[in-house]
Amino acid sequence: MHVETIVVGPLGVNCLLIDCGNGEGVIVDPGAEPGRILHLAAGRKLKIVHVINTHGHFDHVGGNKVVLDATGASLLIHPADVAQLKRAAEIATMYGLSTENSPPPDRELSDGMRITVGNTTIAVLHTPGHTPGGCSLYFADRGLVITGDTLFADSIGRTDLPGGSLETLVDSIKTKLYTLPDETVVIPGHGPSTTIGEEKRNNPYVR
Repeated sequence: MHVETIVVGPLGVNCLLIDCGNGEGVIVDPGAEPGRILHLAAGRKLKIVHVINTHGHFDHVGGNKVVLDATGASLLIHPADVAQLKRAAEIATMYGLSTENSPPPDRELSDGMRITVGNTTIAVLHTPGHTPGGCSLYFADRGLVITGDTLFADSIGRTDLPGGSLETLVDSIKTKLYTLPDETVVIPGHGPSTTIGEEKRNNPYVR
């Protein structure tokens, strides 16, 4: 498995292009610049099987339509965030930005769900708090977790947006993420990578 981080859009979203083996791949959070994402996927000669959104905010879903149309991939997101997909363009304008609405999902994520692509298995962890449907993606064999906007290096996701809850977010981090091995690498939705151990020791918001 190979994971390439592609920082996209004015809000600097970490889109992930994942080579899952056997020529198959997954794209996580194609929030913007879909042409660049597709170019990199083509360069790796990957058949994109799924597009997975960690949550429904516009900066993480804005490139869904172009990527899905180009690849024929299936879209996966937690059902609690589905309503946000068709409001992406509307919400983006509130920030002085523009984006496309996303098509509806083909499959819904659920806590404990396992997704196998190529020779890679992805475990879904429902980690609400930033949004009701926020999810993290855990690759146990690779010691890696993609946390979306739930957990960052030395920070946590904001909870002042509609559907956010600080109490729920802290519970998600403590029960779903801090229970992973300390050496697990964390790739967040924005900013640099970290590890679970580093955040348990140093994160000023959740210890």
